[in-house]
Amino acid sequence: MTRGADSGAFLGSARELQKQMVDRYYSSLQPGNERKPVAYMLVGGNLAEIVRAFGYEVVFPEIVALTCAIKHTSLDYILKAEAMGYGLDVCGYVKNDLGLQESGGETVFGKIPPPDLLVCSFSGCYVYVKWWEALAEKYGVPLVTFDVPYMRGPTPLKEDMAYMVAQLEEFISKLEKITGRSLDRQELRRILARSRAAEEGWVRFLQRGRERPSPIEAYFEAVFYMFPINVLRGTQEAVDFYEAVNRDVDRRIAERQYPVPTEKVRLVVEGVPPYPHYRTFWDFFKSWGAVSVAATYPKVGGLFDRGFLHDPARPLESIAEYSLGAYVNQSWPLRRAIIADYVKEYEADAVLIHGIKSCRSFTAGQGDLRDYVSRELGVPTLYIESDHQDPRYFAPAQVKNRMDAFFESLEHRRAVSHAAGVV
Repeated sequence: MTRGADSGAFLGSARELQKQMVDRYYSSLQPGNERKPVAYMLVGGNLAEIVRAFGYEVVFPEIVALTCAIKHTSLDYILKAEAMGYGLDVCGYVKNDLGLQESGGETVFGKIPPPDLLVCSFSGCYVYVKWWEALAEKYGVPLVTFDVPYMRGPTPLKEDMAYMVAQLEEFISKLEKITGRSLDRQELRRILARSRAAEEGWVRFLQRGRERPSPIEAYFEAVFYMFPINVLRGTQEAVDFYEAVNRDVDRRIAERQYPVPTEKVRLVVEGVPPYPHYRTFWDFFKSWGAVSVAATYPKVGGLFDRGFLHDPARPLESIAEYSLGAYVNQSWPLRRAIIADYVKEYEADAVLIHGIKSCRSFTAGQGDLRDYVSRELGVPTLYIESDHQDPRYFAPAQVKNRMDAFFESLEHRRAVSHAAGVV
């Protein structure tokens, strides 16, 4: 058996650009720098374009938390939150953030400023409401909750859209009172136009996973590149970044620099990565020549590859559609259909599901998803579980054993099919 070796060269200049962009963002938040007021917001279905139009900088505590985890500092904040009384089963993002806030916002990548405004766009996760209430109590700043109905069909209901647009108008009125300025609706349209341009570039990148061999890693690599589509959406910096990324992918193809030297297994991946063991988990894929060609997690900030793009000509209606369509706000029949489409469109050999212990909004239902994909679609499926924030729930030897057994079974299945003349 010949295993695929590590090949980090394919990342090229785009990864370096991403690192520089992240550094600039956190540097801009540091004390002493002239900075904008800060709005805390949640990634799924967020209202970044509206708060940007009022001059706010956006901070996403979920992204701060995952950055802490990937830099191996999340456990300190989690333990601090548990000492404050938050239980073992509370979301790792929540405990990381509340422990971090109790530590004065200090991280190894800079100080996270306290919020001036809290916007709870809680698409698909009701834990967020209590998280934002805790922050509002601590800081005494305005809290606005945006109530997003669950997405029950493939297209938004007329009454849901009316409800959402009415809330957005009310949100704008509140911001006008808080900031003492009127919304510049032309500026909102310009921000939305930049969002759309960035989304188009992001989609071009993601859809390169359809090629054989795939020139992109649609899970691990895409996690790096989802930072601007979430944190900087609406800025020219995000637009420019995706143009650079797509040029870099063209270079890879010309130079035959792929995520693995020899692509053996094409995977669709569902679920949030185990950030504290991100590299270890990725290495398990690479050791078997496995590459993710499509994944659901990089879409939590928007299902742009499924046809939705912000529309400057319909600003509020477009933002309402975006919030309704957040991935974790979808019903499970809709989520199953997305994954089935990915398997077909990206010619995947198998599906890998990573369930996370402390996030029920993403993970609940994944057991049924495994049964659906393996039994009804006939696609080999592996389900493994750890956590996205808490390193105590990742057992490397156990995860590796399960993945080795799964990939060995795929090789055996392929050999049997080949011998039978099926492939």
